[in-house]
Amino acid sequence: METKLAQIGMSKDITGATTSPIYTASAYKHEKLGMSTGFDYTRTKNPTRSHFEEAFADLEQGSHAFATSSGMAAIQLVCNLFKPGDEVLVSFDLYGGTFRIFEFYEEQYGIKFIYVDFDDIEDVKTHMNAATKAFFIEPITNPSMIEVALAPIYRLARERDIMTIIDNTFLTPFYYKPLAEGADIVLHSATKYIGGHNDVLAGVVTVKDEALGNTLSMHHNMIGATLSPFDGYLLLRGLKTLHLRMERSTENAQALSEYFSDHEAIDEVLYSGRTGMMSLRLHEDYDVGALLENMEVCTFAESLGGTETFVTFPFTQTHADMPDDERIKRGIDEQLIRLSVGIENIEDIKIDLIQALAKAKRGA
Repeated sequence: METKLAQIGMSKDITGATTSPIYTASAYKHEKLGMSTGFDYTRTKNPTRSHFEEAFADLEQGSHAFATSSGMAAIQLVCNLFKPGDEVLVSFDLYGGTFRIFEFYEEQYGIKFIYVDFDDIEDVKTHMNAATKAFFIEPITNPSMIEVALAPIYRLARERDIMTIIDNTFLTPFYYKPLAEGADIVLHSATKYIGGHNDVLAGVVTVKDEALGNTLSMHHNMIGATLSPFDGYLLLRGLKTLHLRMERSTENAQALSEYFSDHEAIDEVLYSGRTGMMSLRLHEDYDVGALLENMEVCTFAESLGGTETFVTFPFTQTHADMPDDERIKRGIDEQLIRLSVGIENIEDIKIDLIQALAKAKRGA
C-alpha cells in the first residue's frame, strides 16, 4: 500500500513525465464519424479525473470510482439510486450535512431515512421491512467516534439482499477497505484525508459490481457534479502521502487521548483508537468559546483531515442544521469539541491546548 500510494499519479504518457498532466480541455477531437479516443466531453470523462478514479478504484479493490465536486455530491449521487417509498437505515450518529440532505430527500422525494444503532443488531432487524433497500453507515461515527462492528451487518445485508453503503471518510483505504469486506458502495469526502492539505473540495464513490457501476456512471454524467481536472491532480498529489499523514495524525491523536483522559478540564474523551479524529467534552467549568479564541497552534475551523490540527464546534458548525432535540439525543452539546489532529509536533499541539484550557476556566 505504501509503495502504491507513493507512486500514484506517475504518468503513463509518451513524454516520460513523472506527474500526471492536467488536461483542461472541455472537448476532444474526433477523427471521423463513429470514432472516439474514449474522451468526448469533459463532464462525461476527463483524462486527469480518470487517472485519479482508476487509481482510487485500485486502492479500494473496486471496479469503478466516480470523482465528484464535493463529498455532499458523492452522497447525492448515491441517493439517486433510490425511489419514493424506499427506506434506508442510517447510523444514528453521523455528519450533520448527511442528516440535512437525507431530510431533504425524504421531504421532496418520499425516500425514508430511519436512524438506528448498528451496534445493536436486534435494533436493526426491528426497523427492517420489505421497503428497506440499504444501510448507510459511518464505521467511526461523527462526532461521537463510535466504532461499529460491521461483520454482522454485512452478513445481515447479504441474507436480506440489502445494499450496504459505507462513508469511509475518517478511515480512508489506508485503514479500511469496505468493498473487500462486503460493502456494496464506499464513499469519501475526498476534501478531507484523501486531499489532505485543505486546498481541494471533492468526493468519491467506489463500487465493485459492474452493473451498479454502470448505473452510477449514467447518473454521474447526467447530474454533472463531476470533479475538475485541477482538483483531480490535487487528489493524486494528496494520495502520495496518505500513509505518512494517517500514521502521524493517528500517533498524535493517541497521545492526546491518553493525556486528556485524566485531565480536570475534560469530562469525556471520545476516540476510537484509529485515525486522527477525536472529540472532547469539556467540564462545565470551562468555556468552549474561550478555548477556541485562545488557541495559537491549533486552528478553529470547520473541516478535517489536513496537515494542520483543526478544532471544530459541532453544535454551531457541522451539525448546525440538525434540530436541537436531535443534537442533544446524540450528545452534541455546547461542551463538545471535535479535533482533527494534524501532523505537527505533538508537544506543540498539547501545550497549545493546555494553555488555551487554562484561559478557558470560568472565573480564572
